[in-house]
Amino acid sequence: MLPLKDNVPTRQFPILTVAIIVANLAIWIFWEKAGGEPEFRNSLAEGAYFPCEVDSSCNGPGWPWPVNVFTSMFMHASWDHVLGNMLFLWIFGNNVEDTLGRARFLLFYLAGGVAATALQSVVTLGYGTDRDAAVPNLGASGAIAAVLGAYFVLIPWGRVLTFILPFFFFELPAIVFLGIWFLFQLVIGGFSFVQPQAGGGVAYFAHVGGFAFGLAAVKIFATGRPRPLRPSD
Repeated sequence: MLPLKDNVPTRQFPILTVAIIVANLAIWIFWEKAGGEPEFRNSLAEGAYFPCEVDSSCNGPGWPWPVNVFTSMFMHASWDHVLGNMLFLWIFGNNVEDTLGRARFLLFYLAGGVAATALQSVVTLGYGTDRDAAVPNLGASGAIAAVLGAYFVLIPWGRVLTFILPFFFFELPAIVFLGIWFLFQLVIGGFSFVQPQAGGGVAYFAHVGGFAFGLAAVKIFATGRPRPLRPSD
């Protein structure tokens, strides 16, 4: 399922959401991809997060892991990866930013990424192999999953125009679209325990951790803020 747009207006232009999108694209284009494959590998070594650094079972080649928890949120592995993440952030992030306000939204976004990384690290270090723990983790999807969890709580009856392969278009309530998305992360993440290849290199438990953080924390971040605008017809 691919979201194309929602029907919930905003009070103001989502400048912070756009800034995060621009930052992700700029890092992908001008740091990760600019120098070809050698530069891409160097950027992974410097900016990606390695779970094995946390328990000192490896020495990471880049910056200290507390720094890389944040730098890795702005890095991606492919064009599909970065463009897919930015599409989700644009559709759902603008309304969450509109509700929380810019400063709170930035703090919420970063905290969601940290929560996502934390759960993925617990799963990897507790149940994975040494090889799993040495795989670089990167991508904005954990932080974006927190945004999705927030949207699920704040605007469950917004409607999301959804493209479903091969050529179907449906308007789904946000609670349905995001509920299906989250269940998929749980199912595939759990299945990857017994069939690691099923994970396809995707950090599903980062998605679960981010989404759970969004569900649990958004009302705290939204305290004293206006309610989201009602969905338009």
